[in-house]
Amino acid sequence: MTRFGDVDLHLFAEGTHARLWEQLGSHPMLADDGKTAGTRFGVWAPNAESVSVIGDFNDWGRAKEAPLTGHRGGVFSGFLPGVTEGAHYKYRIRSRHENYQVDKTDPFGFTRELPPDTASIVTGLDFTWGDESWMKQRAARQSLSAPMSIYEVHLGSWRRVPEENNRFLTYREMAPLLADHVRSHGFTHVEMLPVMEHPFYGSWGYEVTGFFAPSSRFGSPQDFMYLVDYLHRHDIGVILDWPPAHFPTDEHGLIYFDGTHLFEHADPRQGFHPHWKSAIFNYGRHEVRSFLLSCARFWIEQYHCDGLRVDAVASMLYLDYGREAGEWIPNERGGRENLDAVKFIRLLNETLYREHPDVQIIAEESTAWPMVSRPTYLGGLGFGLKWDMGFMHDTLAYFSQDPIHRRFQHHRLTFRGIYSGSENFALPLSHDEVVHGKGSLINKMPGDEWQKFANLRLLYAYMWAQAGKKILFMGGEIAQRREWNHDSSLDWDLLDSPPHASIARLVGELNRLYREEPALHELDCDPAGFEWIDANDADQSVYSFVRRGRDRSSAVIVVLNCTPVPRFNYRVGVDRDGQYRELLNTDAATYGGSGHGNLGTVEASPIGKHGRSHSLNLTLPPLGALFFKAG
Repeated sequence: MTRFGDVDLHLFAEGTHARLWEQLGSHPMLADDGKTAGTRFGVWAPNAESVSVIGDFNDWGRAKEAPLTGHRGGVFSGFLPGVTEGAHYKYRIRSRHENYQVDKTDPFGFTRELPPDTASIVTGLDFTWGDESWMKQRAARQSLSAPMSIYEVHLGSWRRVPEENNRFLTYREMAPLLADHVRSHGFTHVEMLPVMEHPFYGSWGYEVTGFFAPSSRFGSPQDFMYLVDYLHRHDIGVILDWPPAHFPTDEHGLIYFDGTHLFEHADPRQGFHPHWKSAIFNYGRHEVRSFLLSCARFWIEQYHCDGLRVDAVASMLYLDYGREAGEWIPNERGGRENLDAVKFIRLLNETLYREHPDVQIIAEESTAWPMVSRPTYLGGLGFGLKWDMGFMHDTLAYFSQDPIHRRFQHHRLTFRGIYSGSENFALPLSHDEVVHGKGSLINKMPGDEWQKFANLRLLYAYMWAQAGKKILFMGGEIAQRREWNHDSSLDWDLLDSPPHASIARLVGELNRLYREEPALHELDCDPAGFEWIDANDADQSVYSFVRRGRDRSSAVIVVLNCTPVPRFNYRVGVDRDGQYRELLNTDAATYGGSGHGNLGTVEASPIGKHGRSHSLNLTLPPLGALFFKAG
């Protein structure tokens, strides 16, 4: 730990300090004499009359409180001899206002008691990393031209131990199981729903009180480092879901921290979210910006995480998000944009990409805010990628339709072509779509049992064929039938059923194809990477398009038949003669299909079609997708 000096004070007050965890929080260390073991504490509470440390070492203040010394900038700090690693503590804050006294957990604490207990625990962050190879390759592994197929996972419900009272797996127990599963299904990355400490497990981690602490439900900070390190050593990237949009109002947390609205806006029209019943950060306060900047950088530097998925960006950008007229305050220009949040977001991305240009910062942004994933120097927000929420909603709306009606919904799959080049997109089929009565993906699909699985295969093939990085929530790869339940494990016994095992096999094959074919990933974020062959065959619900890489000769032709009727002698225009190999057919028997296909190859004929010089005469399988490549 370094002392909070004049430079730190300046950067903190300026809103640009991005390493506050090194000065604030609790740090076990030796005293200045080099002999006395103890812990140095630091906390920001500018409106406190006094701050003391209470804990199991002083009978929680009943024996004697341990006062900290005030400092310019509202930082209280001090060294407590004899308080060593493992000590449980809180800050007892007496405010200058309203005779307010409260016991708070440490905003910068590195670990906490197992919920529902809320004390912070003095913890060091020493760990011997073994992921040098991954870290050297990280820039290439997750550039915009690299194949990124992301497995979204909720650690508390991915896998449990039912014979031991349905307990959680620990981070260390999870490591080999998760790595094996992710690698066997071909994913390149894992995205974890928030691991930061949260008092209410049912929030899935989105109501954070411990912004610098991995949840103790699954182990220690070093245990979480072990999980990240293990995944890296098996060539799997780690993205963390990070929720800087709001925080819960639990008394022990950030709310009303020093007897004033320190982290949140005082006016509830700006500081309280009516939808989530939570507090909203005051992005206009410089010290709050420093807190959040430091938090984001902390997970990347101390835990080697490869990126952050920033949650609920839309709620940050708009002052009227989730509010009725009269429930919000316009900005200084009279508009609905949260100018302070925009400034913070740009600063966040500039800071992270300057210090770590090999990471990816991903926005979950659900509106048409322009240039979310464009550089700040061009007027953008500076994210690397943006979730394509429109893709998710339009695609699921289309595939949930009975095929007989799809001809009237044809535009739902073609509309994306209008905007797909406007951002660097990641295509999600996320946790939000398989919960709260929405049903699992397999149960969204219409038709009988065979058609449900055929539709799901077609849905996955369509997503993997589209331009953009891929995100699939856990359970989707095994066609989980039940809605996601955060209190129970996925139904892994489904893999004993051939239809479910076939879906898992297809997901693995789609990921393999996506990784191995440059045309399917190199220009994921470039408009030149996608080109329609025919977007207008609504009557037969057939779509055909080309995916291209930097080498145009490596193009992949994709044809989708979105009805359960096989179509024979269906002609699709192509640019060149020769043989076209069938790279993948979702109707193949190995995936549970009916076996309709083209015997592995098709010869292009010099018959023009769709404005192209040659064409392929194809058999289109029912509810099937075909991938072809020349040569």
